Order: sequence, then structure tokens, then C-alpha cells
Amino acid sequence: MPKSYYGTGRRKTSVARVYLFPGTGNITVNKKSIDEYFSLEDLKLTVRQPLELTNNLSKFDVKANVFGGGYRGQAGAIRHGISKALLVFDEELRSALKKAKFLTRDPRMKERKKYGLKKARKAPQFSKR
Repeated sequence: MPKSYYGTGRRKTSVARVYLFPGTGNITVNKKSIDEYFSLEDLKLTVRQPLELTNNLSKFDVKANVFGGGYRGQAGAIRHGISKALLVFDEELRSALKKAKFLTRDPRMKERKKYGLKKARKAPQFSKR
């Protein structure tokens, strides 16, 4: 088995385990091709961004296992994982990836619902009488 590079990516409630193998640029997500898994073109673009930025799109095959959240959160988690795996491959890519903000874990999460309210911040209608 060829040398692989590993990175864990997270966004919202999605977690992605990403492996980079020397290859031709095939991207597999949960044992499906990227075209089968993500129907929207911008999600596929999101996943490929770190590889395109570092000119490694045709040098690596990507195998990602992702769970939790929705498709957009999962695409962001895979992008984060690919970026971290690229650092394991070559630490000199850090400045380019950091400048594009691909190494920053997006901290935005759904706010929890509070008691007495209908949602996190939505209150019941106020009536004076």
C-alpha cells in the first residue's frame, strides 16, 4: 500500500477523516465518487479548493469518510481535512493554506434552544393584556 497522508476536518456537526494517496486526482467520499455524492457544483469546488490552490489536484487521490451535518457542512469538513493532510505531506504549504483560511476550523454552530422560548432566540408573541 502506498504512503498516505491523513487529516481530520470539522465544520458545524460534520466530521471528515481524509486520506491522501499518490494518484491521479480521484476524489471518493463515503465510497462514492464526488460527482455521485455531491450534486451541487459549488460543493465539489469547495472540496477541491485546497488541492487547486497548492497545485496538487492531479498528484493525489482523496478518500474521505464523512458523517454528521448536511452536505454543505460535510463539504467544508472535507476541505478542512484535505488542508490538514496536505500539511502532513509538505509543511511549506502552510502559508498559502493559512492565507486562504483553509486551516481555520469554522466555529459557527447552531445555537441551543432556551427554555421559555420557541427557538434559540424567538420568543412567544408579547401581549400587554
